[in-house]
Amino acid sequence: MMRERWTDGRLERSNLPTFQPTALKDISPLLQRMVIIGEDSRFRTHHGIDPAEIGDALGLGRRRDAWGTIVAVWRQRDALRGASTITQQLAKNLYLSSSRNPLRKVKEAITALRLELALSKDRILELYLSMAQWGPGLWGVDAASRAYFGVPPSRLDEAQAAALAATLPHPLTSTPTFRPDRTLVRRDLILARYHGVDVYIPPEEEDTVLLVPPVIAPPIESLNVQLPVQADTAQDTATVHKDSS
Repeated sequence: MMRERWTDGRLERSNLPTFQPTALKDISPLLQRMVIIGEDSRFRTHHGIDPAEIGDALGLGRRRDAWGTIVAVWRQRDALRGASTITQQLAKNLYLSSSRNPLRKVKEAITALRLELALSKDRILELYLSMAQWGPGLWGVDAASRAYFGVPPSRLDEAQAAALAATLPHPLTSTPTFRPDRTLVRRDLILARYHGVDVYIPPEEEDTVLLVPPVIAPPIESLNVQLPVQADTAQDTATVHKDSS
């Protein structure tokens, strides 16, 4: 999406993405929970990086301190794939490039630790959902929810929320509307975990070239939205409040 602004009487164009900030209260607790399940299951308890997840990705035993994890990442950096926490992904989106340079991964981890010191978990999740990419040219949960399902993010049902969460690791190659097989497999794993089934959800990263055509969100005034039937949100909301405490 092209961003335009006037500076000193001149129209400047930038390829930087534009975002529509969305308050956490306006995002379905179902989606919040599905994203945590799919992207960072220990989000509510870690401090910016997840030593256990990184250890698994590197084939190491669990490391109990953040500094030891950073050292391990540097020494075995070529083996690291995925394992980024929600906070690390936000750090990349806010401050860093998408380069796979190992030094960038170290900067990402350090920045994530600093974000955790400065912001609450809810604020980190809110910013992440508002800034994440959900498809080519599709940034932010509000745009994604309307483009794929024709509803605001507060009205996503269980299956829709899981499908959006499943899109996050590969928004350029598989979405709910384009080549959805990969997304639907991951959606079903997330739904199974949500319902208490002990399944493994592998970390994934975008690793292929752009394939998906741009998604155009319909105008808000054209939507005729009906509230979906509530699907076991009481237990999920209770879990979110428990995690937040």
